[in-house]
Amino acid sequence: MLGMRWENLLSLMRNPVGSFEGERYNSYMESLWSDSRRSLQTHKGDQDHRLPFDHDYDRLLFSTPVRRLADKTQVFPLDKSDAVRTRLTHSHEVSNLARSMGNRLIHEGFEFPDLSEPRAVPAILATIGLAHDLGNPPFGHQGEAAIGNWFSDKKVFGSEKNVEQFVPLHLQPEFTEFEGNAQAFRILTKLQVALGGHGLDFTAATLASLMKYPVSCDQRSKGDAATKKYGYFESEQEIVAWVRGETDLQSGKRHPLTWLMEAADDIAYAVLDIEDAMHKGIVSPDDVRSLIDHHLGDDYSTDKDFIGRKFADARGLGFSISETREIMSSYLRTVFISRLINQAIHAFVSNKSEIFSYSHKRPLLDQSELLKTLKQIAYEHVFVSADVRKIEADGFAIIGGLMDFYWHAISHREVFEDINSRRRDARSAYGLSKLSDNYFQRAKNGPCPDRNGAELSMRYKELRLLTDMVSGMTDGFAKAEYDALISDGFLKR
Repeated sequence: MLGMRWENLLSLMRNPVGSFEGERYNSYMESLWSDSRRSLQTHKGDQDHRLPFDHDYDRLLFSTPVRRLADKTQVFPLDKSDAVRTRLTHSHEVSNLARSMGNRLIHEGFEFPDLSEPRAVPAILATIGLAHDLGNPPFGHQGEAAIGNWFSDKKVFGSEKNVEQFVPLHLQPEFTEFEGNAQAFRILTKLQVALGGHGLDFTAATLASLMKYPVSCDQRSKGDAATKKYGYFESEQEIVAWVRGETDLQSGKRHPLTWLMEAADDIAYAVLDIEDAMHKGIVSPDDVRSLIDHHLGDDYSTDKDFIGRKFADARGLGFSISETREIMSSYLRTVFISRLINQAIHAFVSNKSEIFSYSHKRPLLDQSELLKTLKQIAYEHVFVSADVRKIEADGFAIIGGLMDFYWHAISHREVFEDINSRRRDARSAYGLSKLSDNYFQRAKNGPCPDRNGAELSMRYKELRLLTDMVSGMTDGFAKAEYDALISDGFLKR
């Protein structure tokens, strides 16, 4: 399929999908592009020509959670090099790639069903690309594992005999298998303070597109890209129910634009993480070229020849070795991104029927040999580097220590039913003073109903507050906080 001629692909993009009956097709799409908000609609001045989805992006861009991404790990934690990416630069790149794919599909005639304003597509994609990693804790995916490990080792879920002090078994994986995607949804819809109490109050279509995994933790299923993980906590289930009511998307059904955002994320980390490794000297451009030549077949001969010519040109320019390598790495980035975008768009167009009927199961780049090779290079030569492993190990200890300290502050109080009651000792009182007031108010004020309308237990709210506090920290803040608590005698190394 990847060898399809481009003119045939354009024809496929412009022609209706023949496998749909018109009535059924429209019923699926009726509310897919909903610009409804949970609060009042945006008030626009006469000179404001932005779409509601543009407002979503602008609200996000200027928000505090986005700024925090500047000090969160992409691959190399706490790296002092300005050239190495953080979660912020990664998120901007994903946003750019996703928006570019949306613009290209619109420009080349792809018909998004029931879409009255084509500008909505790149606007939504830019927003969810920028937002997709907001919930990542300090130290990236190792941070997620560290949070889950803490809960697995501690007996904090209470007893079923005492409902207020018990987290139901089907909800415990929200903690033992902590998921940054679900935390991002919580940040944007509840934790971020804004007028009206609805987080950043995004449109329904943007929130639906943001849910990479549109199921709860007890509804996961393997073999489907949309349900292999969970995408929201029980504490936000009523917001998810509202999104589904506005968009007609049921549990497990991905918004079509989510596939494009996922592909943009795959491209960004597969290509750009390796570029960071080249900047740090872990691998060289020649190393990467050699590995690509070895692993990829004749389908990539044109790309291989182009890279070979450009490397030869770079060597003939008379620049220093470091400058030449910089030029070479930029050629690799350009070729890889261009090829992967073509493959992602091709897959999106070719699978239009399945994507818009919610039966598609695999990521757009699942069959890309180039993506698989780049991931293999990263796994074998980048993620195993001593620098990365050392900081990851330190991060595990830091997060565990911080969770011990803040759990004592949250739980060690006189009246269990009142999370604001007097603390039992000076250590817990000090810890309480350090809790984010924003996060504490969310735990204190409720209501917080589960999917059956019953109020979630106080223990559940306590643990949610703990994960809010620790996962919201940046790498640098977490390390400084941990070091200070050790120095002051509140923690032992």
